[in-house]
Amino acid sequence: MMTRLYSSTVLGVDGVEVEVEVDFRPMAEKRTFIVGLPDAAVKESGQRVDTAIQNSGLPFQQGIFVVNLAPADLRKQGPGFDLPIALGMVAGAAEKEMDASAWCIVGELALDGTVRPVQGILPQIMEARRMGRKRIMLPQANAYEGTPVQGVEIYPVSSLREAWHLLTSDALPPPFTGLGREAHAPRDKDAAVDFDEIKGQPYARRAMEIAAAGGHNILLCGSPGSGKSMLAQRLPTILPPLSPEEALETSKIHSVCGLLKRGNGLVDQRPFRAPHHTISDAGLMGGGANITPGEVSLAHNGVLFLDELPEFRRAALETLRQPLETGQVVISRASGTMTFPCRFMLAAAMNPCPCGYLGDRRRACTCPPAQIARYRRKISGPLLDRFDLLMEVPAVDPSILASAPAGECSASIRERVAAARRLQSSRYAGTPFRNNAALSGKALQKYCRLLPEGRAILLRAVEELALSARAYDRILKVARTIADLEGTSDIQDVHLYEAVQYRAFEQSLRD
Repeated sequence: MMTRLYSSTVLGVDGVEVEVEVDFRPMAEKRTFIVGLPDAAVKESGQRVDTAIQNSGLPFQQGIFVVNLAPADLRKQGPGFDLPIALGMVAGAAEKEMDASAWCIVGELALDGTVRPVQGILPQIMEARRMGRKRIMLPQANAYEGTPVQGVEIYPVSSLREAWHLLTSDALPPPFTGLGREAHAPRDKDAAVDFDEIKGQPYARRAMEIAAAGGHNILLCGSPGSGKSMLAQRLPTILPPLSPEEALETSKIHSVCGLLKRGNGLVDQRPFRAPHHTISDAGLMGGGANITPGEVSLAHNGVLFLDELPEFRRAALETLRQPLETGQVVISRASGTMTFPCRFMLAAAMNPCPCGYLGDRRRACTCPPAQIARYRRKISGPLLDRFDLLMEVPAVDPSILASAPAGECSASIRERVAAARRLQSSRYAGTPFRNNAALSGKALQKYCRLLPEGRAILLRAVEELALSARAYDRILKVARTIADLEGTSDIQDVHLYEAVQYRAFEQSLRD
């Protein structure tokens, strides 16, 4: 007797439907064969499933079970096939014919029949809906991950016995309807950090606001304790809330990596990822034996913060160049090619020299010139070109720390940022661009037009600062954002002058 059920697996950050066929032949001995290019975790499921069925008190017979996972040319990985395989074996042993074409079934089994959670539920449910499966059976712990997907019914189960009764029941219970996400803007009273905690640094605060308004990459350079990390950590608090589309994109990636919070079906805050400088290439970009997203993809629609930028391995930093331009990372292995989205804001911080006190008014630098040059050469010119704003962050005078009032709060800054983003959203409606930082090619010429006086200002700045063509484009984008913050449709001379100031520091880093 043969039973056919439907499950799914994850390929990159997308779900792929898998057909689970279980054929049973009564025999004096008990053997299970799993075919269809299974990995080690899937091959081992035969032993887990046998024990789980018997410990659950469900029908069980001696015989030959052949489990086929189709399509046969797709490698199947992970323990999520345990539940459909077990249900197929129980149906065969009970000689129960059933039509399970409406179901997508995913779950790992413990030896006592408990259904354990699996990673990547969200993209699998989206694939099941695309394939016409109306009902999703999944682990109880993954219940909320399914709620953002409309058009399917979610049925969480906690045990194999419960799953069997649900699959064979003539009257289904109501589907799970728990809310996966409360749609609201970030509540500043609940936030762990806020811009009002930063005293002084008016120019750095202005640069962070411009970066947030246009989605620009920013590099902060200053002595230890000047507030570089504090500024970067508060950048997500002034970004506008995730749109429903962005939340779903981000949640798919976090679901695949098993990082979704229990009880919440969607990522409801912009990601902030701050990997240590010892991170490997695979950890940063993605990869591994079973290719998974890296930090750049986990920061999708959010912020990737690289503190102590020159301490990262140069090879790892250079791998960032293409993803920063294309918004995606492509990983090719012998087993295949995976593409992960990674549209993020890059915020980075560095000291001006190895000791950190070059240019500091209170402490003298002890680094010889050759050592300073070697330190700065760790960041290549092409990588510097990928930053839209380069900002020197001087040390704050102790008198300011002691007596200055609290700065402007994140909520006030976020209102201006959101207004600028709304202008960009309206301007780029019907185009692939989401913000000013994403502009390229003809779109840059169309939306960042300059008057003759403005072109003369920009050309003179590029020549005097020895900037690249890429830096020319980035000055245009920053000027467009400054104009948006002021609510003006044209880029004026004052906007260009300010945008050029954020490139002037680049020359000192190259010297």
